[in-house]
Amino acid sequence: MKKVFLVKYGEIAIRGKNRYVFEDRLIEVIKARIKELGIFRVIKEQGRFIIIPPEQYDEDELLKRTSKIFGIVAICPCIQFKDQSIENLQNQAFLYLKEMVGSRKFTFKIETKRADKRYPMDSREVSSHIGAYILQHMENTSVDVHHPEVILYVELRTSTYLYAKAISGPSGLPRGTTGKAILLLSGGIDSPVAGWMTAKRGVEVEAVYFHSPPYTSDRVKEKVLELGKKLSEFTGNFTIRIVPFTDLQLFLYEKVPQEKLTIFMKRVMLKIAEKIAYQEKAHGIITGDSIGQVASQNMQSLHAISTAVQLPIIRPLVGFNKEEIISMAKKIDTYETSILPYEDCCTTFVAQHPDLKPKAHIIEKMEIRLSILDEMINQALENTETYSV
Repeated sequence: MKKVFLVKYGEIAIRGKNRYVFEDRLIEVIKARIKELGIFRVIKEQGRFIIIPPEQYDEDELLKRTSKIFGIVAICPCIQFKDQSIENLQNQAFLYLKEMVGSRKFTFKIETKRADKRYPMDSREVSSHIGAYILQHMENTSVDVHHPEVILYVELRTSTYLYAKAISGPSGLPRGTTGKAILLLSGGIDSPVAGWMTAKRGVEVEAVYFHSPPYTSDRVKEKVLELGKKLSEFTGNFTIRIVPFTDLQLFLYEKVPQEKLTIFMKRVMLKIAEKIAYQEKAHGIITGDSIGQVASQNMQSLHAISTAVQLPIIRPLVGFNKEEIISMAKKIDTYETSILPYEDCCTTFVAQHPDLKPKAHIIEKMEIRLSILDEMINQALENTETYSV
């Protein structure tokens, strides 16, 4: 008998003939995330992964790291043993519960999963035999199948696994299994959530932030890097590019009508993000847009902004209201950082009376007249700083 960690995954299991690609990738991600903690083995076991730890390791840190890996539904600390006779199952379950609850009074139920269908008893019979043995040999206990204090899980596979604790993971798909995209990361609430939601679908996410000193301070830059660190707890290594945006903003502020300034700024941001995407072999751009939240996020404005690029623009928050986005930000622990009172470049140069019905073809004609815009974009790209967090 030894302690191991059983990893459950969800939708990967229905991937058909490509399932092994997602499984192998998830194993790679798990190994990379925990390699600093020691030498662990990760093996496949009939629809599960088993993490086999070394003699010395930090269990709390292991659970903390693995419970934030996209693709994992739950991770369960458990005991593993080979002898699957009903007598041994009963005895091991008894010892496990005795160590877990001691002499205190508790209610319980047994849930058995018989992955090995050659086992001579079905799941219900196994649960019944183990439950009867527990009742006979432990005082101050009773069965409660509806609201038990303890659920003991028994999984009969190549080996047997007993556990009563499951730490939830974020589910989704492993990093990099569905492509790569560039996130427009501001210092606000929305964009980190948009990046998290896209990464959850297996997209490898890198970020770009537009910095406008002296109108935005270095504290905003530090805030964005901190948001990147928060996201990296789920994605692993996270790349952020800091693009100098002051000259471009001042140029646009001088050359375009104030009511159209936000539209032009966002178009330029998309153009820069697209160039970075092509350089990095990414396949899309992610934004934190939510329809109707601000003037630049109604359908006409989104259309006028989107025609700036050819790559698809991913807007995972498009149907969310602000309360829903805030709730998600709190869940992934980016909210408190996002609300730090340091303004980004968009809030600094916001138009007082924005055009609510911009027309894409008019914006494009006006943009053509800005003859040095492409040169300025390329200059900003040349001076971009790259950080890995």
